[in-house]
Amino acid sequence: MTRVLGVDPGDVHIGLALSDPLGIIASPFTVLKHLSRREDALAILRVACEHDVDTIVVGVPYMEDGRAGPQARKCLRLKDALQSLSDLTVLAWDESGSTQAAMRGAEKDALIDARAAAYLLQEYLNAQAH
Repeated sequence: MTRVLGVDPGDVHIGLALSDPLGIIASPFTVLKHLSRREDALAILRVACEHDVDTIVVGVPYMEDGRAGPQARKCLRLKDALQSLSDLTVLAWDESGSTQAAMRGAEKDALIDARAAAYLLQEYLNAQAH
């Protein structure tokens, strides 16, 4: 089986999370420093290649009414860059509130963005199980 990679893009950091090989459990993996869209995409694809990933799920913070605001559009452009640079399946997933959920009961630390990525990836995996 192959893994799914969750991506929580931000203006400063990009959180990454990996599923287990069965696609059931998401775990925080690492945090990348945002450089540029292309460099970010290449770094994410390196991680995907190293960990036998076949699907990348990019978190997109849609607004409450479902529209894509400025931050969501940035995330969608990263999704498009990932798709244009690889043959992997790259999906957008509504991640509204993932960072807040990742912070519940925990102090903000270096892995907060990876925990947010794990939260959105777990939501995606749970939805696929139904």
